Amino acid sequence: MSHVESEQITFECQDKYQLTGTLFKPKGDLKGAVVIGPATGIKRQFYRHFATYLAEHGYGVLTFDNRGIGQSLVGHVRESKASLQCWGEQDLPAALTTLVGHFPEVPYHLVGHSAGGQLIGLMNNAAKLSSMYTVASSSGRLSNMKMPYWFKAQFFMNLFIPLNNLLFGHTKSQLVGMGEPLPLAVAGQWRQWCNGQGYVKTAFGHSITTHYYDQLTLPTMWVNATDDDIANQANLADMLSVFKNIKVDTLTVSPKTSELSEIGHMKFFSRKSQTLWPHALTWFHQHNGTKNNATGQSNE
Repeated sequence: MSHVESEQITFECQDKYQLTGTLFKPKGDLKGAVVIGPATGIKRQFYRHFATYLAEHGYGVLTFDNRGIGQSLVGHVRESKASLQCWGEQDLPAALTTLVGHFPEVPYHLVGHSAGGQLIGLMNNAAKLSSMYTVASSSGRLSNMKMPYWFKAQFFMNLFIPLNNLLFGHTKSQLVGMGEPLPLAVAGQWRQWCNGQGYVKTAFGHSITTHYYDQLTLPTMWVNATDDDIANQANLADMLSVFKNIKVDTLTVSPKTSELSEIGHMKFFSRKSQTLWPHALTWFHQHNGTKNNATGQSNE
């Protein structure tokens, strides 16, 4: 029997938007607390087994749905004004503030899955984090993808998204196995950023006038898989080029050496991949005493 309590909550962003999340509470001593930043279009329930595992080992955990996704969607998805940018500027900071409120005075960590790690530099409170542990997080730059996946990515980004946004006012990502239906601006920015260099860097000086990518100095672990067509080595390096001062560790895992049939972009969080999870736990243990020296100043 799991020694973990879970509770559905709602919490408010700075712009008053309400998000839905789930808290996982250890029944024993609290070692730290973790917020899980989800990948694009992925609901929080996807991370429940991993969150339960962390809580069983003494960590308070918050999973949440970004605005426009899952239970944080208000009305029809075509009416949502959500964007990748506001996920980083509003949703992630609110989730961290909520984590701190429920688990005060412990070290805080961000687990960033894909976009959940990419967007950390938009968080105005990221200096509260002791570390970040990313999984499958990279720039997703299309030009760095290899055949034959390159064709699939080009179709989705440069044909499927614009056509869906034009016809339906949102992108029906679920039809091609790419998560939940995406609000128009989320899909539009995703397409734009993956066609550029450095993902979010594409918007610097345009829609993004303030960010914290240069100021962050926290320790970060970047985990990718040999069978991940998106977060390949070239795209990992491209994403890391956006950060100037973070401390970087990397780990590339392979299904063969991990005795798994597949890891790819998504399967790290599957119960079948539990053999990979102690690495994350060890990382948090090692960085529970780390203080992030980020100044909190912004780039204009």
